[in-house]
Amino acid sequence: MKNLTDSFVSVGHWPSAGSFEFNTDILATNPINLSVVLGILIFFGKGVCASCVLNDLLDKRKQRILSTIRNSEELRRGAAEQLERARARLRKVEMEADEYRLNGYSEIEREKRNLINATYDSLEQLKNYKNETLFFEQQRAVNQVRQQVFQQALQRALGTLNSCLNSELHFRTISANIGILGSVEEITD
Repeated sequence: MKNLTDSFVSVGHWPSAGSFEFNTDILATNPINLSVVLGILIFFGKGVCASCVLNDLLDKRKQRILSTIRNSEELRRGAAEQLERARARLRKVEMEADEYRLNGYSEIEREKRNLINATYDSLEQLKNYKNETLFFEQQRAVNQVRQQVFQQALQRALGTLNSCLNSELHFRTISANIGILGSVEEITD
């Protein structure tokens, strides 16, 4: 504010050009300025009604204000409609999200059950394979033991026979066996 009054003060110290000077005394200049402005308005505004000009200015201003209000109201209604559409879309999206969430949870639970069932089935198959493998290995071990026992018994029997048999006993055993085989042949023919 100080700069504004300083500018008026400095204008007052300008050198005068003829009879024209600036009066920097604000209190003294207001009535003079008002009378000059009114004089100019009266001189140039002859035939023009000041109240009509003022009314026209006020009407134009009123029309601009009203049109601004109407535009604002239209913008507000448009914004309210957009807001309502956005809210409706949000509700729809939230419902879809809830549906997807529920379907997702259902799908997850179903996949979980399927996985548990598949794992249980796989475990059952593995258990069955294990049992079958154990049974097979037991049978193989039993067969190996039988073969070994049979071979050992056969070796003992051969050893006993070889030690007990002399050539005469050996000859009689072979003859008896040939006789048995001959009689078996006659029966089958």
